[in-house]
Amino acid sequence: MEEFAGAERVGGKTRGCILTIGNFDGIHLGHEALLREVLERGRSQGRSTAVYTFDRHPKRVLQPGIHLPRLMSREQLAWALSERGIDALVVEPFTAELASLSAEAFIRDVLVKSLAPAEVVVGRDFRFGRGRSGTDETLRRELPALGIQVDIIAQVLEGGVDVSSTRIRSLLQEGAVEEVHRCLGRPYSVWGAVMQGDRRGRELGFPTANLAPDNELLPARGVYATRVSFLEKGRPGATSYPAVTNIGTRPTFDTDQTLCETHLLDFDADIYDRRISVEFHTRLRAEKRFPGPDALRAQIARDVEAARAQL
Repeated sequence: MEEFAGAERVGGKTRGCILTIGNFDGIHLGHEALLREVLERGRSQGRSTAVYTFDRHPKRVLQPGIHLPRLMSREQLAWALSERGIDALVVEPFTAELASLSAEAFIRDVLVKSLAPAEVVVGRDFRFGRGRSGTDETLRRELPALGIQVDIIAQVLEGGVDVSSTRIRSLLQEGAVEEVHRCLGRPYSVWGAVMQGDRRGRELGFPTANLAPDNELLPARGVYATRVSFLEKGRPGATSYPAVTNIGTRPTFDTDQTLCETHLLDFDADIYDRRISVEFHTRLRAEKRFPGPDALRAQIARDVEAARAQL
């Protein structure tokens, strides 16, 4: 997959593509519907396919006081789109200048002049331009006269509720990883490098991989049944290993740093500095303080057996 740092750099066969526009944070079921439509139309017309997105959520520029963690790192997004067969990813730096463009100026200067797609596919809730004044209906009204076809995709529901990145963030903050799985169509995954820890887990008989996460958002504190795979060349390997992952501050030992620690079941190898993907399948329990190491060790053993049963 080809990547472009901004619409002005787009060239070659990407011009004349089937294009979709949006944040694409998390690649949830709604995004999947858009991507399937883009890929289907690209194949039927013999055209390349492209995603146009931003280097940060627009609200971080428009409302800087709001903390809005991204669900995916740039590397994860590129891998996910490449896996699905998208030909090009255009990542636009979202600036105050871009935000100030009217809907008409965005169509003229960015969409038509720089990207030059043959067709644009967006969701029914699509908004763009200064003050979010542009809508999917604006595209439907303006683009055909410029030789660009427009397709609007209906909202995707899960459990009768719209699937959105906002909803998924809220669910992760509650630790509801099973419901997140349903919204994404796959488990939520966190990527990162394994770093040196204090070997507390090894002392308890359950060595852990301490993750320095790329992702800005971890599930709520607690213990989870997970699967771990090793990252090679920006993608997870074919083999995954069952694991138990703890997210928290280790209250039994009075630490205050939030850690993401993973114990791989039936696995014994040095993986320091390796990059891994941790998939969150089931929440086993909340974070808890134990009276001492022995009680914690016994609970971890129970967590391991519960994870085996789940995985």
